[in-house]
Amino acid sequence: MKLAKIRLATGEIKVAWWKDEQFQLLVTNSRFHALSDILEAEDPLETAMSLVDTDSEPLPLENVEILAPIDRQEVWAAGVTYTRSKTARMEESEAAASCYDRVYTSPRPELFMKATPHRVSGPGQPLRIRTDSEWNVPEPELALVINSRKELVGYTIGNDMSSRDIEGDNPLYLPQAKVYDQCCGLGPCVTLTAGMPRRNEIGIHLTILRRGQTVFTGSTDIGQMARSFEDLIQWLGRDNSFPAGAFLLTGTGVVPDSDFTLEVDDEVQIEIDGVGMLSNPVIQG
Repeated sequence: MKLAKIRLATGEIKVAWWKDEQFQLLVTNSRFHALSDILEAEDPLETAMSLVDTDSEPLPLENVEILAPIDRQEVWAAGVTYTRSKTARMEESEAAASCYDRVYTSPRPELFMKATPHRVSGPGQPLRIRTDSEWNVPEPELALVINSRKELVGYTIGNDMSSRDIEGDNPLYLPQAKVYDQCCGLGPCVTLTAGMPRRNEIGIHLTILRRGQTVFTGSTDIGQMARSFEDLIQWLGRDNSFPAGAFLLTGTGVVPDSDFTLEVDDEVQIEIDGVGMLSNPVIQG
């Protein structure tokens, strides 16, 4: 089951079941008002099914605006979880190479705060490249949706925008390379756990368009990850609490070549099996 946060033509924001390019509204109440409330339920699937508004007509895709599926949650990210990611980070800086090599094999993963809700862009909304960076790339990632009990309840698509020259200059600059306005894409929906393919069947595909032409394409799959979802969640939850839940980006295995950088008006398309496609234009300044 896919759950989406949508804006109606009236401006009203609703939660809906996304099926066959149509949206069936859910009936909200004092207990289940937002998407995050449903994700927090003991059984999100059963709760969502019980809230389906059978009296309303399904809404076609063109009649709604799909928003980022986030309410009050934090967005965190894991780094260097794929071999390709490790190689890319080591390419950024000789000084930092040993750090990334060690974290790839260490029991403790790299985890960092990526975004708060106001820094997140949904489908079709702009993602930003920094004005003080000359080497910027998208990072297509499967995002884990976690409730306040640190349970995995769903999945979505994440784009962990990154300024590689800033991070490569000094690993301590990671927050500046990763965290800024419109630095993270999420969407288009949350696929509840029961609706996802088996993990070894989840592919991740990245396409970057420039003036309508493909300038980069690449793919990977979850089977290339060096860490499990459970391992990442366990480390994230150590001495940490998430009263509203969290999104955890699981790292990238698709990294453009070192001579590539995003430009204004590029379009970044990320497709993940079981979730759909997240597409965002690129802006700067």
